[in-house]
Amino acid sequence: MIGIDTNVLVRHIVQDDQKQAREATRLIESHCTADDPGLISLVVLCELVWVLDCGYGYERDTIAGLLRRLLAVSDLRIERSELAWQAVGLYEKGKADFADYVIGLSHSAQGAEITYTFDRRASGCKLFKLVES
Repeated sequence: MIGIDTNVLVRHIVQDDQKQAREATRLIESHCTADDPGLISLVVLCELVWVLDCGYGYERDTIAGLLRRLLAVSDLRIERSELAWQAVGLYEKGKADFADYVIGLSHSAQGAEITYTFDRRASGCKLFKLVES
């Protein structure tokens, strides 16, 4: 199994740098199979969403669709995929960043009753409570 960093995944998806895109695609296609999938961490997913949103201006629904496809392919293994699926569902319906949902779900899975935040967008989700100043 190999791990795939955010920058490799971005090049493979966006195809904006011809040389790096070719190398990223070659790497993924030659090393990632259903029997030996490439590993993508939750941190990589969070960074990917941020880069596609802030760096490339992708729309939220486009990013969510892309995440769903990544989670569904057999030649990639997403760390804590059940949690990632839940985070995608919240991201599609909510206003907070994908990483916020990953944080809230991770805390909840480890027994936290609630995650306190100053982020008003995240506080719209039942996983969070706004810290009032």
